[in-house]
Amino acid sequence: MPSSERPTVFIHTNHKQVLGAIVSRYSMKRNSAHPDAFDVHLIEHRNFPFFAEYEGREYLRDGASRVWRNDDLQSFTPLRFMPPELMGYAGRAVVTDPDVFAVGDVMELLERDMQGKSILCRPRSGAKKLEGVLATSVMLLDCAKLTHWDCREQFESLFQRKLDYSDWIGLKNEDRSTIGLFENEWNDFDKLTPKTKLIHNTKRQTQPWKAGLPADFIPAEKYRVFPPIRWVLRARRKMFGDYAFVGNYKPHPDPSQEAFFFGLLRECVDKRIIDEQLIREEMKQNHVRHDAFEVMDRLASRAA
Repeated sequence: MPSSERPTVFIHTNHKQVLGAIVSRYSMKRNSAHPDAFDVHLIEHRNFPFFAEYEGREYLRDGASRVWRNDDLQSFTPLRFMPPELMGYAGRAVVTDPDVFAVGDVMELLERDMQGKSILCRPRSGAKKLEGVLATSVMLLDCAKLTHWDCREQFESLFQRKLDYSDWIGLKNEDRSTIGLFENEWNDFDKLTPKTKLIHNTKRQTQPWKAGLPADFIPAEKYRVFPPIRWVLRARRKMFGDYAFVGNYKPHPDPSQEAFFFGLLRECVDKRIIDEQLIREEMKQNHVRHDAFEVMDRLASRAA
């Protein structure tokens, strides 16, 4: 159990994204001027057996029924509501997705003046921003003010159709007056600039460590306004499988972001934080692109 006396970064993940999560954990300490002032913990889907009870059951998402799959790329997302409980509802925590990596010093965020707010985050982009949806992929939490967060209970509410996943994950049911906004650079969506603090490779199809692999995520259904399209997508999944027609992961359009990730991974290997055998096992599982070592070697030769 983490200590509520120390600020903590939580990175939630599942078996498909664990390599990214380990690299993320390394980046948080590596790029902080005060690495001993905070803790970093992984919250792993496999350590919460209650998820197994919901496999194959239907839940509410975007106003429609979806089937819960523990093997989905993002089955870890409910765990972003777990940190207050893990902290004993005390202290400060940052929670991030496993595809978020520190460019700047996360301690600056942990020490941020929250001005009495319970949560700091950023808005979503595009149409979701216009709808007032907030991005919970990176949040700063005052855990003492979030005693109403009970991850398992809220997760169960999805299947009872009392709570919509999209409303939950977008903080639509939270008191808006308790939520503040931080700069977008603390959750930069596929954008790496001199101002970036935490870079988020949020576009699943272009995550740098997956290029060329068959895509293994279920696309979102965003058609509340015209439901028939959603019905067609659902019928297609039932007929051809969850990942039909999704295609392969693509190279990231920004080479500097690929170089940033693989530079961190190379350091993890050199420092024996990540064993080469783990990478090879992840390749076999199609969780990591099969030319990962070649990419690291190529980047190392350029830097030499």
